[in-house]
Amino acid sequence: MNNAEVRVDMRQMTAEELAEMARQSQTVYKLNHTMPMTEDYTALLKELFGDKIGEGSLIIAPLSGAAFDKVLIGKNVFVNSNVLLMARGGITLEDNAMIAANAQIISNNHDPYDLQVLLCKPVVIAESAWIGAGATILPGVRVGKHAVVGAMSVVTKDVPDYAVVVGSPAKVVKMLDPTRF
Repeated sequence: MNNAEVRVDMRQMTAEELAEMARQSQTVYKLNHTMPMTEDYTALLKELFGDKIGEGSLIIAPLSGAAFDKVLIGKNVFVNSNVLLMARGGITLEDNAMIAANAQIISNNHDPYDLQVLLCKPVVIAESAWIGAGATILPGVRVGKHAVVGAMSVVTKDVPDYAVVVGSPAKVVKMLDPTRF
């Protein structure tokens, strides 16, 4: 994963970028007010994520965030209600990842000296990882495959494959047995 920080000055957004931001905001609004698991709902997910959402993936509204065009969702991913995806730095949810309700995945932060500048680093939630309810994943973090992030944890550093992390900041409390998967 390329973890280089990218700076985005929000004052320098082009007319096309601003129009895309408006389109995505309006699409999210429609999604959040459409009957779930209907053809209309599926069409809005496709409109929001394009071809970057894998077969069998399910997202439960309401959803919030920004830069949805920078989100890549694998196959059979489950995203529960009220998830925040701040994706300016890029967010990847690999196959079979599960994101519980009220989680926050944040790939950008503000420059403390110029709040109009976003400091962006990609976030990866690896294959079959589970992000617990209310957990926060911060910019530049990779959550390893089959890893578990406990509810309400704040993840500031990479999580190894098969690790269980809890707390704020999150720390490894257990390793899962890879032979059981």
